[in-house]
Amino acid sequence: MSETNDVGITRTDSEGIADVVIDVPPVNALNVAGWFELADLIRAAGADPEVRVVILRAEGKGFCAGVDIKELQADPQAIIGVNRGCYAAFAAVYECEVPVIAAVHGFCLGGGIGLAGNADIVIASDDATFGLPEVDRGALGAATHLARLVPQHRMRAMVYTGDKATAEELRGYGSVAKVVPRDALVREARALATTIAEKSPTIIRRAKESLNGIDPVDVKRSYRYEQGFTYELNLSGVSDEARQAFIDKRDAKFTK
Repeated sequence: MSETNDVGITRTDSEGIADVVIDVPPVNALNVAGWFELADLIRAAGADPEVRVVILRAEGKGFCAGVDIKELQADPQAIIGVNRGCYAAFAAVYECEVPVIAAVHGFCLGGGIGLAGNADIVIASDDATFGLPEVDRGALGAATHLARLVPQHRMRAMVYTGDKATAEELRGYGSVAKVVPRDALVREARALATTIAEKSPTIIRRAKESLNGIDPVDVKRSYRYEQGFTYELNLSGVSDEARQAFIDKRDAKFTK
């Protein structure tokens, strides 16, 4: 199948490998509708009996820059939709009935961390960087997923400072399976997907279900907990200045 959407394209080849491609110029920052659409694409791919594995990748400068800050600043009520949309998309990756391989290039920020952190396997290009700039944007969230990519104390430092980790650093932790040149990323992801697709589809689907069942952290519940603090910050008004400063390309001036 091949389907064009506002978020991107889904294609499934004869081997049962589905490509879900994020393509939202200029930086793949998704609005509320985009997050829900991405969730629907991933769930539909996993529910398709012909699909054996999903590759989640992107076109453009980077994998995903997170949420559309301009949409949030224009409509403060959009925070509710953003929270629900991100929750839906991250859960769709985690609960996808088949393995999801995240092929990450360039920047993977904010919501991008939620997607990659919930993937079964991450392959990255050598220019990929991972980070949570949420504190600088007046928000919290996705530390749940960052903690699946880096150790606890590194995760805390990254949240507090906005520091980024390289693909090579994550490969050292074992959370990135392979680091390859940018032009080899899709090829390497497909090679791994082909290996999985050659297995029994019934066994692979049960393997995915069983691995989720023994996960030590309930990623949906812990992320929902984080979102409550984002909503609190939004109500306090401190998020407005953080978002406006980002849009204005200036340093934020906080009074509290």
